[in-house]
Amino acid sequence: MAPLSSVPVGSSAAARADSLGRVTELGKHRLGRHSTAELDPALDDYQLAEALVREAGTLALLMRQAGLEGRQKTSVSDVVTAADHAAEAYVLEQLQRCRPDDGILGEEGSSVAGRSGRTWVIDPVDGTYNFLHGSTYWCSAIALKDGSGVLLGAVFQPEEDKLWLGGTSRHATLNGDRLATFGPAGSAGGSRSDTPLSELGAATYIHPTWLADPMCAMPWHAAATSAAALRMFGSGSCDLSRVADGELGCWFQHSCPEWDWLPGQAIVLAAGGAADVVRVNGLDWFLAGGTTAVRQLRAALESGSVA
Repeated sequence: MAPLSSVPVGSSAAARADSLGRVTELGKHRLGRHSTAELDPALDDYQLAEALVREAGTLALLMRQAGLEGRQKTSVSDVVTAADHAAEAYVLEQLQRCRPDDGILGEEGSSVAGRSGRTWVIDPVDGTYNFLHGSTYWCSAIALKDGSGVLLGAVFQPEEDKLWLGGTSRHATLNGDRLATFGPAGSAGGSRSDTPLSELGAATYIHPTWLADPMCAMPWHAAATSAAALRMFGSGSCDLSRVADGELGCWFQHSCPEWDWLPGQAIVLAAGGAADVVRVNGLDWFLAGGTTAVRQLRAALESGSVA
């Protein structure tokens, strides 16, 4: 694919933007080096979240194709690029216009106090290390929360063209198709079996430096060895979305910021799954999956406590 900078501004550029899957009916496009949509404030929260992650993810992908470099934040695997900042700036601009009373919290530094009691939590590129190194396993994610907890989540994986959406007032979907719910074995209506942890592949992530700390390594090892298999892909929101759709069995990770946790948590819960947070040895562990798997993950992690 040619860099977008080679596409002339005008009707041909608009056709090019449409061919990349942009949701053109949601607003007027402003065409430039990286085209983004000006969204309609009349969209409901789910439509807005879906449009935001589609646009942010597509913007990031186009910028990567045009050429990007990353810089380290906390470690060689914790990186940030200009695409992270540009995608977050786009989402920030649209939210301030479409939801001016809501608060905003973004991974790359956005922080806006709201008046409504609601806050949008943004991860413009989740899995930036993967993104920077050419993997397709990254996404744009957003959640909406209030004082009662997370209300909705949206996750878009551009290179796989997968969009997960769900919340307290809408069942979880993948590209518009309703996801099968979690439930006990033999449930009517196509529900997924609430399989025990010992029969599931568990997705997780732990930075190698944490394995040198027994306070973290002991509970992680206890949970990891309780699962049938381990998967470590490097994007929590992609992982959690795949727990919701059944591709992954369950998920656990420690010390997750809200932007890595809330979008996927909302989708898992909207699919009928369970989520939990447990504190072990001074670290918070975040868990998601079926009710049985989450309960067993919690017990395994707690068995690694030194208290």
